Amino acid sequence: MNSDANVQGALLCPAPFSDPIEIRLAHGGGGRMSQALLERVILPRLKGEAAALHDAAVLPATAGRIALATDAFVVQPLFFPGGDIGSLAVFGTVNDLLMAGAQPLALTLSLILEEGLAIPLLERVLDSVQRAALRCGVQVVAGDTKVVGRGQADGLYLAMTGLGTVAPDRHLHPRQVRIGDRILLSGDLGRHGLAVLNARENLGFETDFISDSAPLIEPVEALLDAVGGEGVHVLRDVTRGGLAAVLHEIARAAGLAFHITETAVPVEPPVRAACELLGIDPLQLACEGRFIAIVPPEQESAALRALRTCALGAGAVTIGQVTQGEGVWLESPLGFSRPLEWGSGELLPRIC
Repeated sequence: MNSDANVQGALLCPAPFSDPIEIRLAHGGGGRMSQALLERVILPRLKGEAAALHDAAVLPATAGRIALATDAFVVQPLFFPGGDIGSLAVFGTVNDLLMAGAQPLALTLSLILEEGLAIPLLERVLDSVQRAALRCGVQVVAGDTKVVGRGQADGLYLAMTGLGTVAPDRHLHPRQVRIGDRILLSGDLGRHGLAVLNARENLGFETDFISDSAPLIEPVEALLDAVGGEGVHVLRDVTRGGLAAVLHEIARAAGLAFHITETAVPVEPPVRAACELLGIDPLQLACEGRFIAIVPPEQESAALRALRTCALGAGAVTIGQVTQGEGVWLESPLGFSRPLEWGSGELLPRIC
């Protein structure tokens, strides 16, 4: 893991560390202290000493096609009910690989640290990264650390890349979508977005919204094992922009229309009530532990049964189907159809 701390100068930290300690920037002479941060704070928590002390991790050769995913995480606050920026980075990257039908193998992590960040806070985030990686059965094998000026990074940002392999029989892509396909959703919507917003703004809701942030390994594997690689046309996690954005992206890529039954979309009553009060559409709220699966009609029942055997898929339902045409349409309880608004994706900034 590269410990370069450029931008405004070298990273300076007193040694040995003691509470409270802050990261500060100063010009010149910081290489030794940067190395101390790497060896005393970062490496012991990521358990990647051998790989991280070299410029690149060398991984064993694996069979199959390679999947690569990368993402940046800028959530504020850094810790929220049900998760934090560390676990969010791991789960988000692993889930992106899963959506390609890949088996996650390894991760890399880049830390963007703000001047004045307390070392205990950094340790807490790194501990969360390590616990999340262990839960997903992967390891952080390489990374980098940079420091920016005070007020430029909300404390810290994380950038993570994931590597995985895809079995030969898995070809998940919007071009596989066909008319008549069923659109499945793994669970209820909106809790992550509200959990972060409520923690950030202290809105005072009586209900404590808990983020759904989680790795989707178990339900995805159960689904693919049940219906086979050809029995799923598309997987997509419901993140920034919410269900509305995800459906629009896939429908546009597939060149077909999606018709969604409004009453079939699961939203918990407290979430729905809070959204009505705030003027937010729950279908535009980000999740971090939900995904959609588009499957042929003959696989619908088997797919739902498989998902419902898992805790993270217990609430799986069919919410619509693919038709001729274009766009995404919401079918009201009265039988009227209206376009489902895409949303800007910027409804709630810094939530993932």
